[in-house]
Amino acid sequence: MKARDAEVLLATAVPGGAGVWADFGAGDGTFTRALAGLLGAGSRIYAVDRDADALASLEQAAGTDGVELIPVAADFTRPVQLPGVPPEGLDGMIFANSLHFVSKPHLAVARLLTWLRPGGSLVIVEYDGRRPNRWVPYPIPSARLPEVLANAGLGPPTITATRASAYGGSLYVAVTTRDS
Repeated sequence: MKARDAEVLLATAVPGGAGVWADFGAGDGTFTRALAGLLGAGSRIYAVDRDADALASLEQAAGTDGVELIPVAADFTRPVQLPGVPPEGLDGMIFANSLHFVSKPHLAVARLLTWLRPGGSLVIVEYDGRRPNRWVPYPIPSARLPEVLANAGLGPPTITATRASAYGGSLYVAVTTRDS
């Protein structure tokens, strides 16, 4: 998927306007770039991934379009430090094709919620209709997502977009917000 395709997919889940966000499991940055395109100038995005080589391509794009991209080499299933987050917290966080690598996704999400401000958005992009395999070891079907989020202390999600996947099944985008 190209960043422009990802931007179209995320458009109904990500509020427009500048903000401070984190992309957990950013990889080489397809969804980070899409997020930058939606948020626009004056935004800051933390791209978190344990693969420093994957993050290297983002460093080349840092500062384009007036968006500050901050690569953070870290495993988001463990405590993560995000330098310079405002005291009120992140406006949003995204997990795009990353939670299906975590056997207990609710624990990872719950730990990271401390970074999200009350009223902030949590966006998830995952596969629907996929069986476990080496590329998607712990699929999170859309029907199971409300349970995962409830176990993390969040309300029910809204599915904002779906798209057929080239790898079988479909992709869905879901969003929820953090209560106070």
